[in-house]
Amino acid sequence: QVQLVESGGGFVQPGGSLRLSCAASGSISSINTMGWHRQAPGKERELIAAITRGGSTNAADSLKGRFTISRDNAKNTVYLQMNSLKPEDTAVYYCNAEVSTANGIMDYWGKGTLVTVSS
Repeated sequence: QVQLVESGGGFVQPGGSLRLSCAASGSISSINTMGWHRQAPGKERELIAAITRGGSTNAADSLKGRFTISRDNAKNTVYLQMNSLKPEDTAVYYCNAEVSTANGIMDYWGKGTLVTVSS
């Protein structure tokens, strides 16, 4: 079994920054792509960014320049640096990972961390 645990969420004022972390643990052979998604109240979950094991990234155009994804393969951890936060960034942020296990390639999700941007 594989677990993903997000951390770093919280309350921040507009214009502020937060850094989210997501650590994977468990029966992991290797982790392929890791990503961050978010779901705002009343909206569908959307992709923020994804990063391959080799460091190639794919990000939502609307968030480029403010949000940056990175990862530490040795720690099985993916990060999301969020700058210049806006009230519309308020959402639950989820990480996911495509993991190679003894049973094949599986997709796992964390339970999410809430980010609230408000004055």
